[in-house]
Amino acid sequence: MTATSFGTARESGRQQRLPSRRERPAGSDGAEDAGPRLERAADGQLVGFRDGKPAPLRVVRCFPWTEPGRFVSLRDEKDQEYALVRDAADLHGASREAFEAALAEAGFLFEIVRIESAEEVYEIRHWVVETAQGPRTFQTKLDDWPRELPSGGFLVRDVNGDLYCVAPGERLDARSRRILWALAE
Repeated sequence: MTATSFGTARESGRQQRLPSRRERPAGSDGAEDAGPRLERAADGQLVGFRDGKPAPLRVVRCFPWTEPGRFVSLRDEKDQEYALVRDAADLHGASREAFEAALAEAGFLFEIVRIESAEEVYEIRHWVVETAQGPRTFQTKLDDWPRELPSGGFLVRDVNGDLYCVAPGERLDARSRRILWALAE
C-alpha cells in the first residue's frame, strides 16, 4: 500500500480510504496514517518527506473556502498533488505546525471582524475593514455583492480574487451590520 494523499491510499490500483482521527479506534494514535511528514525549510518553504526524500510543496485551497484548515491540496514543483489534508487537526506535532504556518502565509481567506466603510469610488466599491489578520483595504466591482453563507456570514471577493469572510451579523458591531445590510439587500 502506498500513500497517494492524506486520507486515501492506493492498494493494487484502487483507492482505499484511510480513517480520519475521529474514525480511529479509541487508543489508536494513528501514527501509521498521520499523513506526510512536513517541515519548514530555512527559507520558509514547506517541505514534505516520503521515504526520507524531501519535496518542496505549496498549499492549494480546495472548497469550502469558509473552512481554511480543511481540504487543502499540497502540490509539488510539477503541480502534482503530493497529499490532500482533509483537516489540519489530523496532522501531528511539527507537521501540523509547519502546515498551519504555510496555510496562514498563503492568505486564502481573510476574516472581517469590523467594517469601517464601503463606499462607491469611480465604478468600484472601496472597503476599509478590520480583519482577524489586521487592517485591510480592498476594492470590489459595484455589481459584486456579498454572498450569504449557510453559517450566517457573507463571502466577498475583491477585484484581485482575494476572499473575505464577514462574520455572522450577531458577531459584528452595530455600525458594521448597518454597512453590511445595505450591501447585502
